[in-house]
Amino acid sequence: MTSHTGQEPPVLDVRNRPVFESFYHREFPAIRAVVWALTGNVWTAEEVAQDAFLQAHHNWERVCDYDEPGAWVRRVAINLATSRLRRGVREVRALTRVAGRRQEDWSMPDSSREFWAAVRSLPRQQAAVLALHYYEDLPVADIAAILGLAEGTVKAHLHKGRDSLLKRIAAPTENKPTQNKPAENKSAENTGEATS
Repeated sequence: MTSHTGQEPPVLDVRNRPVFESFYHREFPAIRAVVWALTGNVWTAEEVAQDAFLQAHHNWERVCDYDEPGAWVRRVAINLATSRLRRGVREVRALTRVAGRRQEDWSMPDSSREFWAAVRSLPRQQAAVLALHYYEDLPVADIAAILGLAEGTVKAHLHKGRDSLLKRIAAPTENKPTQNKPAENKSAENTGEATS
């Protein structure tokens, strides 16, 4: 039966599949945040997350039947973010120039920026595992499923990543000179000047 406009009415999905729009609204903020944790750029994170959801939308007939469609989109988003970082895309510079014209509608607390900058300096897999574990608070089994890794590999990445972060974040405070050393150096300099 055609409508008065001559177009066929939309076909209802009788298989009771999840509606993409509700899936998008539920999952987008968390996936965007994970990509931000990996890239460090709000606009890149938003674009990569949107690209991942675009792929999910194009493949929704297949993706919605997965046990965890959100895991599929997270994996696509992490792969896209990694590709973007490897290419050193010029778009990042252009988006940074444009960023002054738009206002952020979300951001990380300032206290987290040092931590996430350190996470981004880690190897790709370690950074992805730490972002999913600490930002999304996902258990090891879920991270393994999202990234297609064995649980033992995820645990190893968590361990190595934590060790690296501890060294990178704690290092600046360990290198501070003690107050006695500068005084000793001045005494030695003064003694050297007096004998010259």
